[in-house]
Amino acid sequence: MQIIPASIPDILIIEPKVFGDDRGFFFESFNERSWCNLTGLDVSFVQHNHSRSAGGVLRGLHYQIQHPQGKLVRVVVGEVYDVAVDLRQSSPSFGRWYGTRLSAENKRQLWVPAGFAHGFCVTSDVAEFLYLTTEYYAPEHERCIAWNDPDLDISWPLTSEPNVSPKDRQGRSFKDADLFP
Repeated sequence: MQIIPASIPDILIIEPKVFGDDRGFFFESFNERSWCNLTGLDVSFVQHNHSRSAGGVLRGLHYQIQHPQGKLVRVVVGEVYDVAVDLRQSSPSFGRWYGTRLSAENKRQLWVPAGFAHGFCVTSDVAEFLYLTTEYYAPEHERCIAWNDPDLDISWPLTSEPNVSPKDRQGRSFKDADLFP
C-alpha cells in the first residue's frame, strides 16, 4: 500500500497494491502491521459499517463531539465525493475541508482522523460505502454541520439539489457547531 498525504495534515489517502488479471483482482484492504509502519498510527478499529446510497444522495457532515471517531473509508460499488472538515480549533487547518473521489475503480481509501466532520455525496447511480471506526457510534454525541454551510464553501460536484435526510437538513452552521479544542 502507498500512503499519500492530503493537503490537510493528518488526512491520508491510501492506495492499495492491487493484483489483477483476466479473472479479477485481489488486494489487502487493511493490514494492521503495514498500516502502523506506513502511517505511524496505532489505532484500533472497533466498528465496521456498510451503507448503500442512491445517486444524488448526500450524507453529512457528521461527527461525534464525545468519543470522536477516526474513520478509514472506502467505496466498493460506484463512486462518491468524500469530504472531511477540520473541527480542531488548535489546528492550523481549522475550518478547512478536503475532498476527493473514492470509487470501486480507484480502490482508494481515506483516513479521516478524529476531530473532523465527514460526509460524502454519491456521484454514480448507486454507491456502497464501507468504513472502519475507532470509536463506537454514540447517537447522543452525534452532531451534524450543514452540508451547504457558506462559511465552509465546500465545492460538492452536484448537478442538482442533493437528496439529504431530514436529520441532515437540520445540520447546524459551522459558526454554531460544537467544536474540538
